[in-house]
Amino acid sequence: MIVAAHQQITNDWWESALPNYEAFVSPIVLDEISRGDANAVQSRLEKVSVFPVLEILPEVRTLADTYFSALIIPEKARADAYHLAVASWHGIDFVVSWNCTHIVNGRIKMLIEEINARQGIRTPIICTPEELMEG
Repeated sequence: MIVAAHQQITNDWWESALPNYEAFVSPIVLDEISRGDANAVQSRLEKVSVFPVLEILPEVRTLADTYFSALIIPEKARADAYHLAVASWHGIDFVVSWNCTHIVNGRIKMLIEEINARQGIRTPIICTPEELMEG
């Protein structure tokens, strides 16, 4: 979730950095950003409306379940395993998130890389928007 402290970074991200990449979204992201204040929901949905939506295939579900079992995260964070699985399965280069608890986290990154290596899947670079904007 984007908080007020990140407002300038958020604006920079959407206006300066994001146009340099081909962005995708998943149905899980669409579900998450569809919650909350109606005006904020409309704004978020408008921003991502041009992004292609990645499909959640049975293989993605299996991979997400494997991640979830290995990551030792709470049930309420199961969607985070899906975010990572969708990106990994579809060969996405970067997963960009402010969720440093269950996504942009060294332990999580290491476990995802280990699971993907065993399955022959390339692991996306998992980072915050600020990290992707650097350099």
